[in-house]
Amino acid sequence: MNETETHHIITRDEWSNLGHDTSIKMTFEELDNIRGLNDPISLEDVKEIYVPLVQLINLFIQQYEKLQQEKTFFLEHRTENKPFVIGIAGSVAVGKSTTARLLTRMLASLFTELSVEMITTDGFLYPNTVLKEKGLMNRKGFPESYNMANLITFLSKVKIGETDVPSPVYSHEVYDIVEGKTNILHKPDILIVEGINVLQSPSNEQIYISDFFDFSIYVDAEPEQIEKWYLERFGVLLKTAFTDPDNYYYELAQKGPEAAFKHAHKVWETVNLENLKNYILPTRKRADLILHKSEQHYIDKILLKKY
Repeated sequence: MNETETHHIITRDEWSNLGHDTSIKMTFEELDNIRGLNDPISLEDVKEIYVPLVQLINLFIQQYEKLQQEKTFFLEHRTENKPFVIGIAGSVAVGKSTTARLLTRMLASLFTELSVEMITTDGFLYPNTVLKEKGLMNRKGFPESYNMANLITFLSKVKIGETDVPSPVYSHEVYDIVEGKTNILHKPDILIVEGINVLQSPSNEQIYISDFFDFSIYVDAEPEQIEKWYLERFGVLLKTAFTDPDNYYYELAQKGPEAAFKHAHKVWETVNLENLKNYILPTRKRADLILHKSEQHYIDKILLKKY
């Protein structure tokens, strides 16, 4: 069963006509602070794609809150307020982090009385020392490189309404978990969870990450297009972040562009593409909504789950 059977296919023009809330606005400066590296998202995208998306999410939130109230009435006692959790999945370099940051900002603007936060599942990768012990450094990002038990425990605590829930912090500069540093989640009303693995079915676990989601999004593009974005982003980093001696890729950058890009091509082929085809892409049809991108990160169609 493919997405044409499970999802409504909506063109960009059709989708943009669904957004009628003119109160959701954003300035160029705000968008510039959210925009990811090599992701040319525009104010036009905000208006035509994300305003209707936020309005759709609002409908899900309203139904979720109504259900919580009905449960309270049925049980004849007050239950804890549970956060509405949104999962965002997709390949490396497809722009899911930008989508997560943008939705966090827009939802916080719409729901001024609610707490809206986001996390990335990168923090639940095993530290490099553990990956080396397990022989998994070349499998970083694959399902087995994540401490799924810890991630599920974390989401369980958040979903039942615990306060001050800690999570590990990952640094893309040192390419590792930051020892001794944690992120504290302060009982959000809305939580966005972004990561390549959020819609996957972890082995040896009776609970899936997606079990905690009340709405899910998959950011999609053709693999050849994503590869292009990945290499373009790598080129930008090669000229900027990789010039920092503390950066994980500093030594590689010193070998020159030819050697660096040869390495990047190899990583794409043996790690990112394999991970995409075998573990990430098969989860796409599980998403409630799919944002499909063409060239220049242009969202040309939206797929909304039928049931």
